Amino acid sequence: MRSQRILVALMATTVLVAACSGRTGSGVEETVAPGGAAVSSDFGDLANVCQSGEPTSSPAQGVTAEQIEVGVFTDMGFTKNPELVDVAKVFTSWCNDNGGINGRKLAFNVRDAKLLEVRQRMLEACREDFALVGGSAALDSLGVKDRLSCTLPEFPSQVSQVENTGSDLQVGSGASSARPYDTYTGMHQWLFKEAYPDSAGAVGIIVADSPVVKSMADRYGESLPAQGADLIYTDLYPAAGVSDWTPYAQSIKAKGVKGLIFLGDFRSLAKLEDVLTSMDYKLDWIDVTSNAYTPAFLELARTSLAAQNNFADLSGTVPLESADSAPAVQRAKDLFARYAPEGNLTYNGLRSLVQWLLFAKAAASCGDNLTRVCVVEAAREETAWTAGGLQAPADMSTHTVPPTCFNVMKATPQGWTIADFAPDTGPFRCDMQPYVYTKEYGRPLTLADVGKSMSDVK
Repeated sequence: MRSQRILVALMATTVLVAACSGRTGSGVEETVAPGGAAVSSDFGDLANVCQSGEPTSSPAQGVTAEQIEVGVFTDMGFTKNPELVDVAKVFTSWCNDNGGINGRKLAFNVRDAKLLEVRQRMLEACREDFALVGGSAALDSLGVKDRLSCTLPEFPSQVSQVENTGSDLQVGSGASSARPYDTYTGMHQWLFKEAYPDSAGAVGIIVADSPVVKSMADRYGESLPAQGADLIYTDLYPAAGVSDWTPYAQSIKAKGVKGLIFLGDFRSLAKLEDVLTSMDYKLDWIDVTSNAYTPAFLELARTSLAAQNNFADLSGTVPLESADSAPAVQRAKDLFARYAPEGNLTYNGLRSLVQWLLFAKAAASCGDNLTRVCVVEAAREETAWTAGGLQAPADMSTHTVPPTCFNVMKATPQGWTIADFAPDTGPFRCDMQPYVYTKEYGRPLTLADVGKSMSDVK
């Protein structure tokens, strides 16, 4: 569910941001770093992430004695958002400056699905890539069968649809905590049981009319009442947005909604909040989702930030605003400043970087015999993965471990700030007991579903 929320905007509207140069399709991008001394290969508390060596073999597709070729999925042809490609450029440049992975240089193929071309890009990746690293696609279920059929490992920045969330040969990115749990139990219980207890009897949900987020609303329909919240209002809005949010605001006010979960594009949410504020109606809280955790939302909602309480659950990822106290976040910002000064490090970019680091550490442990089996098994040995300090410890060994940590940001006129959610473990609160769904909401695909097993993975 965490990653479904991040991807809401892809289903709602085209985001016009800076374009990114670089090859796409089957063109390999082997980035060249700016001149100057190489930056240390340490990252946070991870030492020697990349290193030189003298490899001699070509043990798997996409792996030669000279380089490792991976794929990076993106929808930037639709969103015009290059954030995942920027991370690939930064990480591979930095890693190659330090010798690559045991002497093998990293090269990446941009697999631009443009929202609807997931299967086409996956078939290309199946022919060329060793693994998929640090990318995502909103409609990722369209490619999961092909990925499993060609036994292609995946280290995604985020996952979206149920068929892919926690599917076989996938490591990290919240997939390990995506089922069968409501991973937002922690923040929601803090909101309606601690911070604003009067709101428990008046919770509402507005959801974009798209299959990705409508399935989330169905799950909330089970989990929130079971946790003690009364859902008194639910509504759909066209995924492309509406010209006038007044009818929605009037319904929210008429029903007396005190806590609102908005599952949709944050641009639409900003417009709704402006109408609510103009009506002098203030909710106790609004769950804007991590999709809104951007400077853009602050700008769009600036007239309402003082009037409405906007919160985003980062699900155990250290916020970008914590660079002063989190060396790993500062390290990420420094690497961006050096290797992609024109780019912007985002929350989704941090999630991508978490996965690049996991892949690199696992691949390095395989030595000269870098195979798909080795890299997947090595990554799954990480039972308390923090990516050098970018996130709360996460268990990569299983897809069904319950998450325990969360952290919450609040949007204010002064910017994104850490909410007063009573953290108990550094920047995180780790006493969450996530709700376990009792109903069936689909399942991720396995190798067995395509007639394969781990013995077929080379």
